[in-house]
Parts: sequence; structure tokens; C-alpha cells
Amino acid sequence: MPHTVHTIRLHRVLKAPPQRVYQAFTTAAALAKWLPPHGYICEVPEFDARVGGRYRMAFVNLSTGGRSGFGGEFLDLEPGRLVRHTDRFDDPHLPGEMITTITLREVFCGTEMDVTQEGVPAVIPAEACHLGWQESLQLLTLLVEASVPG
Repeated sequence: MPHTVHTIRLHRVLKAPPQRVYQAFTTAAALAKWLPPHGYICEVPEFDARVGGRYRMAFVNLSTGGRSGFGGEFLDLEPGRLVRHTDRFDDPHLPGEMITTITLREVFCGTEMDVTQEGVPAVIPAEACHLGWQESLQLLTLLVEASVPG
């Protein structure tokens, strides 16, 4: 029987404190800045970062205007340590619900971060998902590692 979903795992060490990284995952304006892959902008019409709170977003292709909408619910939030939420695409060709878990751990040089995305629809090639995440995490790194005085 073919697999209908797969799991994506990523690991990074960031030169930023865990609280700043956590804030980048739990603030709508921050997510809109770093989450969309290259060539996209992000709209965030709904964002309630609390356990049980919901969010809605759309990645918009800057060249074509094509939109990919998605949303979900926050399942677990532990400041500076954990963000866990569901994701569900608006597109009926991308069925099912994904669970994304971001764990943060303070290390001597900043934050060790692990991202696990479970239930990714098989129609999205794992390699494409990895590439998209890598582009997003480049932007996250630029955001959280910046040293901007008060």
C-alpha cells in the first residue's frame, strides 16, 4: 500500500536566544516576514497565538498572484521551548491535517531548533518541502540573528 503522507525533519542552531526564536514563530508580523519561501509574500488575516487559538495565512506568488491558503490551530505553546500546531491546506488536492512541532533548546551559542512536520500530503515531494523550509529558515536566521540596538 503506498504512503499517502510523509514527515519532514529539520535541525538548525541559531545564534539567538530561544525566546527570540519563539517570538518569530508566535508573532504574525514576524511569520509574514520569514515564513514564505522565495518569490512569495505572506498574508495573515487571522492569528491567535494561544493554545486552542486559530490562524489563517496565504502564500501569494509575487509574479503570478497565485494564492496558497492554509490554516490551523495552536496545540501546545511553551515560551522559549515549544510551538506545536496543525496545518490544513485550503486546496482540496492537498487533503488531511499536518502537525508541525518546533522544539527549542538553549545552547551555549544560542538556540538548537528541531522542526518536525508530520502528515505532509504525498503529492508534495519531500524534496520540494525541504527546499521550501530551507528558504524560509534562511530568512528566519536573518531575522532572529540580527543585532539591532534598542
